[in-house]
This record gives sequence, C-alpha cells and structure tokens, in this order.
Amino acid sequence: MSEPTAASPHHDYEKVLKDSSTDVASFDTDDKSFLQKFRHFLHSSPSAVSLIVLVLSLVIFGALLGTKFFSAFSLTLILQQVAITGIVGAAQTLVIMTAGIDLSVGAIMVLSSVVMGQFVFRYGLPVELAILCGFAVGAICGFINGWLVARMKLPPFIVTLGMWQIVLATNFLYSANETIRAQEIETTAPLLQLFGDTFRIGGAVFTYGVIAMVLLVAFLWYVLNHTPWGRHLYAVGDDPEAAELSGVNVKRMLISVYVLSGIICALAGWALIGRIGSVSPTAGQFANIESITAVVIGGISLFGGRGSVLGMMFGALIVGVFSLGLRLLGTDVQWTYLLIGVLIIVAVAIDQWIRKAAG
Repeated sequence: MSEPTAASPHHDYEKVLKDSSTDVASFDTDDKSFLQKFRHFLHSSPSAVSLIVLVLSLVIFGALLGTKFFSAFSLTLILQQVAITGIVGAAQTLVIMTAGIDLSVGAIMVLSSVVMGQFVFRYGLPVELAILCGFAVGAICGFINGWLVARMKLPPFIVTLGMWQIVLATNFLYSANETIRAQEIETTAPLLQLFGDTFRIGGAVFTYGVIAMVLLVAFLWYVLNHTPWGRHLYAVGDDPEAAELSGVNVKRMLISVYVLSGIICALAGWALIGRIGSVSPTAGQFANIESITAVVIGGISLFGGRGSVLGMMFGALIVGVFSLGLRLLGTDVQWTYLLIGVLIIVAVAIDQWIRKAAG
C-alpha cells in the first residue's frame, strides 16, 4: 500500500488542521489588546495605580491653584500631615498582606504614647527607658493579636476589634483621661517631641516624623522584596496551606508580622507626641480607618499576597493632596470625605479587575 502523497485527502486534512491552529494562535496573540497588557502590567506593579492617581491629582490641583499649591511649603506640609498615617499604614500593610486586618493599630499607637509620657512624668523614669517601655507595650499587644490569630485560629477582624476596645479602655483608665501638656514635655523630656522638630531645605520645611516615615517605608520595601522573611510573608498571604507545604512556619510568621506591626505602632505613638506636642489619650482616634484607607487606595489587595508598601505611602499622599487641595479651593470638608470614599470603592474595584489578570 502506497504512502499518502502531497495531494492525498489525509495530507489535506493535516494541512487544514495545521493552518487553523496557526490562525488560532495568531488570533490569540493579536487579541491581546492594550487594555489586557496594561492590566498585566498593573498586576506585576501593584503600586503603579496609586502612583498614577497621585501624579494626576498633583497635576489637577496644580493647574487649579498654581503656585499656591505648587510651593515647597505646601508640598512638604502634605508630607507632615500624612507622616503618622504613613507610619501606621506601614503596620497595617504588613497585616493586610497576610490576608488579615488590624483594627487596633490606632489604639496601640495611642497607648504606647501614653505609656511613654506617664512613665516619665508619673514614675520619673529616664525618657529613653520610658520610650523603650512604650515599644514593649506595642510589641506585647501585637503578640497577643498574632497569637490569637495564628494559634487559636480566630478571625483577624474579630481579634483586632476586641483588642481595639480593650486597648482603648486601658488607655483611658490608665491615663485617667489626662493630657500631659506640651510645655511640661518641652522642659522635662524634649526627646519625646523629637519627631515634631523641623528643619529647612530652601523653602521646604520637614519634620523628623516625615524622615521616619520615609526611612521606615524604604526599609520595609527592602525587607519585603529582598529577604526570605518578605518572600514568606507574600507566600502566607497568597496561600497559607501551600506556604506550609513548602516549609514556611505559617504560625510563627503570622505572630512575627503582628509583633512588628505593634512595634511600628509604638513608633507612630512616639511620632504622634512630636506631631501634636503633647501626650493625649484622645489623639489619633481615626488612625485605624486612615491606615486602611491608605492601604486600599495604595493598591494593596485585601485578599492578601499582593501589594507594595510604596503603594501605601502613595495612597496616604493621595489623601493628603486631596485634603490640602480642596481646603485651598475653599470647599466644604465633607467633599474631601466624599471623594476619598469614592476613591476607596474605585480602588477595590480596580483590584478585583487586576486580580483577573492572574487567572
């Protein structure tokens, strides 16, 4: 029996299949539109969305307000206003990247600041030791959160909601709702106000709180992107079971994240004293909401495993730009809340859209 020739039906059938498969492949390649490529780019660079929004908001308010907005003083004022939110947001970022959430960050921040102040003025401890005690309080609160989430398998939302109430009550009971005034701190323990001290570079005015935020974000960016601990954090947030199978101690990892979050909150507490000048148990009441806002607008996924701490800082700056820009335009403050609320919903919708790129 002869082999099929070039003109045989068998060969023609193979040729048709080959041509059709080639057509399908070329169709798939051509079908990858600019929008799809852009979505894949955003998926690989999660902070890009918040950076684009930040640049656009600067351009828009700059066009509307001119040099009134685009001055060194105004732009550095935005940095000063978002310094506390940026530091607390860094703590929130670590937790949300593990697919959790921490509603107690603001309360831990305030309690740490109160402990620092009370240990100096009530017990007469050296200011350096009092500051260390404040950091210890933050670490202990974080450890309790982490232990309950990792060991007891309780939902992070419930654990940190309960911790928020406990720490808030402890804060008011321990401080007797008394404020340590700025004049007392300035004369007795000026180190507590360190992060409120300013320095000038030309027309720009910076505080050491701003420097602390920038250095913290840079440090965490390096840790998350260039250390095994950072890779493990992303792995736990993406799929804890797969991370466990690959050798990651998920429980220890979660506890370390919450402890570090508590320590960062204590740093924010120290910076808060510098920002307002006094030690007040009623300060920073909305820090938990503001930190979540910065994280969400910054493009960090609430489902965990994806995001960048740089995006969180961009998110905090976006809120600062909107707040200052609208204030300079003379609009009602409620417009700021309205637009930020819209930004939050849009940011979550964009995150859902970007996540489909991984499918």
